[in-house]
Amino acid sequence: MTEVKIRLAEKNILARVSHQYTLDFLLGYYSEFDTPDLEVTVYPTDILAERQKSDEEAELEGIPKVNYPDSYLETLALYRKIAEGLIEFGIILFHGSTLELDGEAFLFTAKSGTGKSTHTRLWREVYGDRVRMVNDDKPLIAISDEGVRVYGTPWNGKHRLGENISAPLAAICILERGKENSITELKASSEFPKILSQTYRKSDADFMRKTLSLLSKLLSKIRVYKLYCNMNPEAARVAYEGMKGRNNEIKS
Repeated sequence: MTEVKIRLAEKNILARVSHQYTLDFLLGYYSEFDTPDLEVTVYPTDILAERQKSDEEAELEGIPKVNYPDSYLETLALYRKIAEGLIEFGIILFHGSTLELDGEAFLFTAKSGTGKSTHTRLWREVYGDRVRMVNDDKPLIAISDEGVRVYGTPWNGKHRLGENISAPLAAICILERGKENSITELKASSEFPKILSQTYRKSDADFMRKTLSLLSKLLSKIRVYKLYCNMNPEAARVAYEGMKGRNNEIKS
């Protein structure tokens, strides 16, 4: 095994992995430190567990199983272990596409296939260099009494869109397809189940208790919106104007 030092969400992590693919995957997040905040080791049994999980999900969805290489599965096992360790520091792994505009982060979440990545691409088209992609798939969110901050990670989607940057999280936006673009602010507490469904969870009572507590704190600090959108660039303007609070409801 090879030891590698990385830094995610301002935490020093010492990881022990076996594949060069994983070492290359982590490029851009290497760090130097004496004392780690977290140590994780990926064993062959962890890789096997990821393969079994993938096969079970494929069978459940009625799609063909994919024979992923062990090297790829190692990256999944590594992030799983990191997420389970970072919960102790008030940090959760979230499924969504996150961008930063003028110093604020906006996180878009939805069921797979709804168009999160397509929508954030529209922001880049409309707002140009003002937009930076934080993470297009699985960012980390740090939740504390001081506020909420979202961080880039190497696990940034199939298009590898993201940077090793962070920004204060201004809002979470739940996407749904629509013929017209419209955005409304929601009562955050009522969206708890949807937010929970997009958060990394583990079938462990203590882990779930900590996760639920962190999500409650998150929703007490962050505004939540529902965006019905099409794939026209105007959707980005409607979303941004709405989440900046210029109107309670904006349509196009």
